[in-house]
Parts: sequence; C-alpha cells; structure tokens
Amino acid sequence: MRPSSLSDVGKVLVANRGEIAVRIFRTCRDLNVRTVAVYSEADREALHVMLADESYYIGPSEPLKSYLDVERIIAAARKAGAEAIHPGYGFLSQNAFFAERVIEEGFIWVGPEPQTISLVGDKLGARKFFSQRGMQVVPGTLEAVDERDAASVAEEIGFPVVVKPAGGGGGIGMFIANSAKEIDEYIRMSRELVKASFGRHELYIEKYYPKAKHIEVQIIGDKRGNILHLYERECSVQRKYQKVVEEAPSPSISQEERNRVLRMALEAAKAVNYTSAGTFEFLFDTQGRNFFLLEVNPRIQVEHPVTELVTGMDIVELQLRIATGEALQFKQEEVVLKGHSIEARVYAEDPTANFMPSPGKIVFLQLPGGPWIRVDSGVYEGYEVPPFYDPLLMKVVSYGSTRIQAIARLKRGLQELKISGVRHNKYLALRVLEDQRFIDASHTTRLLDDPSLYENIQNEDPRPKVAPKLAMREESFKLDREDRAQEVRVNAWRIVSRMRYDT
Repeated sequence: MRPSSLSDVGKVLVANRGEIAVRIFRTCRDLNVRTVAVYSEADREALHVMLADESYYIGPSEPLKSYLDVERIIAAARKAGAEAIHPGYGFLSQNAFFAERVIEEGFIWVGPEPQTISLVGDKLGARKFFSQRGMQVVPGTLEAVDERDAASVAEEIGFPVVVKPAGGGGGIGMFIANSAKEIDEYIRMSRELVKASFGRHELYIEKYYPKAKHIEVQIIGDKRGNILHLYERECSVQRKYQKVVEEAPSPSISQEERNRVLRMALEAAKAVNYTSAGTFEFLFDTQGRNFFLLEVNPRIQVEHPVTELVTGMDIVELQLRIATGEALQFKQEEVVLKGHSIEARVYAEDPTANFMPSPGKIVFLQLPGGPWIRVDSGVYEGYEVPPFYDPLLMKVVSYGSTRIQAIARLKRGLQELKISGVRHNKYLALRVLEDQRFIDASHTTRLLDDPSLYENIQNEDPRPKVAPKLAMREESFKLDREDRAQEVRVNAWRIVSRMRYDT
C-alpha cells in the first residue's frame, strides 16, 4: 500500500552523490528513515556511501552509465525495497522522464510533478508561458531564434544581449554579445555546445543588463494547494553564471522591493500549481530597480542552507512530508525571517588557472567549527576527488544576527578550513568577503570579472609538518633525560601529563 504520511516511509534512496546526498541522509536519520545510497566505480569510497544504511553499485564512473541511467537507479531502489526516491540537485533532478518512471514503478517521487518539471525545464517554453500570463520576463525572444535572423533580432532588442540555450543549465552555451558580428559567432558556438551537452539546439536571445543582481525566491508548495515563500536569497557573486557566494536575505533591496519580488514569485508558482521545493530566479536591474523572471529550478538548490538558517525550516524534511501527501503545517505569516546567513561554495578548482578542476587526493583536511558555522561536506581526509563530476567539495555557511556579523563569522570559518592535496577556491571566497563592494552590497554579477581579485592569490593550503590533531595515538618523542638520544614511543596524552618545565 502506498504510504500516506512520512511515518509510513521506511527507506529513501537518494539518486545523487557528494554533499547533497550526505545532507539528505542526515535529515532522514533525524526522522528515523533508513537511507540508501547509489554509487559509481569512482565513488566506491565516497562519504555518502559510508554514511548510508545501504549502498548499491550502479555502474562505471561516467555519469551517463551510472548517475544518469534511469533504469539502473530504479533497479537499485527496487532491490533495496525503498519507498521513495529523492533526486537531490543536478543529474536527473530536473528530468521529467525520470520523475515519471519513478512514479510508474510505484515509488514516491520527492519533487515537483513531472508536468511541472517539463514546463519550467524548457526555459524558452517557460518564458512564453509566464509572459502570456502577464508576468515580467527579461525582454527578448519568446521563440527559438534562427541564426540568419539573430543579428537583426538582437539589434531590435538592443545590444548587449545574451545568447541562451532553451534546455540545459550551468551556464553552458551562454554568451554575451555586444555587436552583430559577435552574435553570429556566438550563435554558432552555442549551438554546437548545447547540442553536444543536452541533445537539443534551440537558442533564444535576451537583453543583457550589465549592472544587475541575481535575486531568487525559495518556494514551497504542498499537494493541497498551499504555496508559500521562504523569503529570498541573493546570489550575485557568480563566475560564468555559476554561483560562488550566496546569502539570505538580500542586502540590496528595500522592504518594498522585497515584498514585490515575493509576490511575483508566488504568482508564478501558483500559475504552475507548484508542489515541493523550488526556486524562482529573478534578474534585478539596479538602475531601473526592476525584477525580471529568469527561470525556475524545480528542485532543491545548492544554496538552500542559508534559507534554512534564517527561517529555521528544514527544506529536505518539508520535501519528504509533501511527497507523502502531508499538508504544510504553517501559514505564510508564521514564516519569520531572522538574522542573516552567508554561504561560500568550496570547489576543487584552481582560480589561478582559469578555474581548471583539480582532482586528486585530499592529504590533509581541517574543517571549521565553533558557534554559528555550518559545513555541508561530501569529502574527508584521504578521499580521492574524482575527475568525472562537479568539483564542489563542501559549503561553509555562517549565521549572524546582522550581515556584518555573518561576514565576520564566515571569514573565520574559511580561515580555519585547511585543504591540502587539491587546489581550491577558498582564498577567492575570502577575497570576496573582504572586498568593499561586497561589504557595502554594491557588487553586481560581474564582480568576479575583476582581475584584481586574483592577484597573488593562493590556491592550496600547505600541509602542516605536524598535523594539529588532538587524538589518542602514539607518537615519537625525544625525552629530556639522561639518555637524550633514546627515542621512546609513548601515548601522547601520557607524556603531556608527565611533562616537566625545566629552567
């Protein structure tokens, strides 16, 4: 019999890897729900595999033969006896066919309805859908553009413009064109990239706003028609449309503007009868002070922890409860925004070499701790970072009663974080937090285009000669006794307790 509430669910399979799988498992454990991991050849010793109650091998390291193989994942869920499947983010999380197959096989799908994923997953189709309902989208084409007409269409919109793919994501195939000559070149480049990456080639053109910010609204909706917002996040610190530093709430908008974008997001969510967690993303033109709906991400977002910290809500738990048919147990006025939270994504990539991924073994890892710091990590010391997947290692998140306090605490957390063996972007995140444009919130989505942020920047932490660990392990000490040359192996705690201070 199909479960009618979360209490009837015994096992959840997470069709993902890394830090998001670990994060979902932790909420499942809080709820006394058993967890099932899937893993590829490259992830046999991954942290999410170690932390799951059960784990199942689903294929080679290449994503197409493992994490993107719908039937292998469903077979693993069937073998494990799982009742529900959570897709996490990335991979198959926005794949309507996967959602349909999960439901067909009798599993609970932890996400929006397949038809919603189909609608909002087609960016061009979504633009047309929302525009026809009177919602303000970024000025541009509502149909796929023919490369023969691209230059004239762009001139009509007004340069600069952005070439965008109708499907896919991650900034792949997106180019900013400043002239008719550039757009012809970028249309050809984009078409080749997106066809190889996503299997489809439709492109469209949008107006580009050079002084813009990225504001997004977290939406949560149940299957009984209740749709609420959990306030907004700002994600303007980006590199090639990939977010690096995110925060909640936005420090860049007034209360009137906040109310406006929240209303816009709720209106859009209600137009598609949205269920589960989703993010409605907006471009905010800082000159005209206008919001334009950019796209909808029908899944949990990488940056969801900042929303959790300022609202006290567990978004994964809400997803699980909604998936089993439970109604939201709170009203909009009960969602209270308190304090400020900032998140830095830490990637195994080299900011001094055009952000080239840096796979390899983490030979030393010291995670930050202390009050008001949260770390969502998918790695450990000795872990071999594989070259096959997104290089995100962890997210370091701070909370403060004020934004200034949250910035100071995140700086402290990143300074405590030490990673040796792979190159990473931690020091770039610190540069951002110390940059006056970020501090006074005058930055735009072009902040990371500034070459001064990369001058003489570190890309790795040196491995300490003596690891600063307080562990019950044996070490070699040279004792100050008659036989000074004799090396004695003793317990570290015992030698400290007997230590003399000689003058």
